[in-house]
This record gives sequence, structure tokens and C-alpha cells, in this order.
Amino acid sequence: MPLVTSEYRPPYFFRNGHFSTIYSGVMRKISGVAQQRERLELPDGDFMDLDWSFTAKTTKKLVILIHGLEGNGQRAYITGSAHMFNTNGFDACAVNLRSCSGEVNRLYRSYHSGATEDLKSVLDHILNTKSYTEIYLKGFSLGGNLTLKFLGENRTIPDQVKAAIAVSVPCSLHSSLKQLLLPKNKLYAIRFKKNLLAKLRAKQALFPEKISDSDIKAVVTLQDFDDVYTSRAHGFKNALDYYAQCSALQFLPRIQLPILILNAKNDSFLGPECYPVKEAEKQANLFLEMPKYGGHVGFFDTGNTYYNEKRAIKFLNGLR
Repeated sequence: MPLVTSEYRPPYFFRNGHFSTIYSGVMRKISGVAQQRERLELPDGDFMDLDWSFTAKTTKKLVILIHGLEGNGQRAYITGSAHMFNTNGFDACAVNLRSCSGEVNRLYRSYHSGATEDLKSVLDHILNTKSYTEIYLKGFSLGGNLTLKFLGENRTIPDQVKAAIAVSVPCSLHSSLKQLLLPKNKLYAIRFKKNLLAKLRAKQALFPEKISDSDIKAVVTLQDFDDVYTSRAHGFKNALDYYAQCSALQFLPRIQLPILILNAKNDSFLGPECYPVKEAEKQANLFLEMPKYGGHVGFFDTGNTYYNEKRAIKFLNGLR
């Protein structure tokens, strides 16, 4: 499929990738979304919390929203998307990945970029308890990688799942990691590390025999965190093995559903390998849009309705 020409033209200040990223992540507020929480008990004895919001009229259409690294179901990019979908006839289920709903999960393991078994559990639960006939997936950053990997793995995708949108996706996890370690992203990396270390200390309190003080002191960079915890807790050899096995890039050719990937060219979190141009040129169902602006999960637009939210609705309407 030829690459999609983007129509995104933000106001002047939002053409700066860092400004767009920070404003959208810190300053944006969403009103008018009433969420109802449901606790999903997982097959391994753990749990995830789902935050539901509903359209005004009964509908058979649902979007499942998956947040990014250290996000949750209340982040503005999630509630903004929920609001857009709700006002366009879709119910929305915002997934809080393990340990991301304000409560530490029960097991030693947690969430990561490739934990598609958790997305499967959410989908199975919805199919077994609800009557939606059209289900769409929309993932952001880590959640976008998770979404694409899920759709491209060797599994049968339920007929109800029709399409997916992935925003600001680190399709190559190692490529993205290398960007996050650069000086230009130092402030973001510090914030991510602070949040991850807080969770690691909480996990240490539950599993002191598995996480030592020296382990925590060894975490200097985000890659160290993946070496010390992510890889050990989830069955990978080390951080590089985790990145290699879980990057969505290798799974794209096997995806059969229509997918839209929206990655801004000025996203400072994404390296060159995160833009799957060759894959999009070969696949009729893969729509790759690379706006010049947008930052990381930015895409500011007028009226507090962001471009990625409008674009998602337009993309799905175009499939009918």
C-alpha cells in the first residue's frame, strides 16, 4: 500500500516535537468521560482493571484502548480517544496493564511490550460476557507495539475484531531504546526510570528473595531495568533478547486485518527502524502515515480533539 499522505498541520508551537509531547502528556485535560471500572481476574491468578465508557445509545461496536509505558486508563490520550469513540457510536474499554491501575499486581511478573497473553485475556473476557459484533483495537506507544504483535502472532483472530490503529509505535524496541538513551531524551528517560524504580521497590517488598538492593542500584538506564527485571520476570535472556522477541516489526507481514500506524517524523522516541516503510509498501492492509509533526503521542489539534482521534474515526469509516 502506498504510504498515506498526512493532512496533519498543527499550530506553530506544536510543530516542535518536544513541546507537543510534553504539553499533551502533562497539560491536556479531558472532561465528559464517565468511566466504570471492572476487575478482570486473569488465568494465572493475577488481575487487570478495565475502565469502561459508553456511547449514548446501545451499540454493537467497541474499541479496546491500550496505554503506553507507565500509562493508565486515565491518561488524556486514552480518555480523549474514549470520548471521540463514545461520541461516534462506540463503547470504549480502556485497559490498565498489570500494576498500572494504582495497585501493584499480585505476581512477580508485570506488563511489558510483548505480553500479548494479557490482551488475549481481555478480548476473551469481552467475547464471553458481551455481545459486540465489531471490535477495534487502538494502542499507544508500548500499547501499539503490543497490539501489532498480538495481531501478527500465530493465532486465530476472532471474527469480531475488524481493524486496529497504532499510534507512536516503537516497532523496533531496541531502536527506540537507543533513542531514549540519547541526551535529547534525558528528561523523559529520568521520569520513566523514576516511575519504574518505584514499582520495582514495591515489587521487592512482595518478593525480597527475587529482587535485591544491589539489583535496584544496578538500574542506571532503562536498558538496565530491562536487564535486571523485565527479562528475568518474563522469561527472556536479557534486555536485548526481550527487544528482539517482542518488537512488532517482525510480526507486521503476518497481520491480515486493516491497520493504521501513525508515527510522527519528529517523534524523539522513535529510531529509523520504527518506521516500517518497506512493510507498508508491500502490504495492502498496512496503512503507514508519517506526519512531519506530532511528537510522541502528541498530535495536538483544535477544540481539544487530537488529530490521532479524528484520524482513527476517519480510518474506520473508510473501511465500510
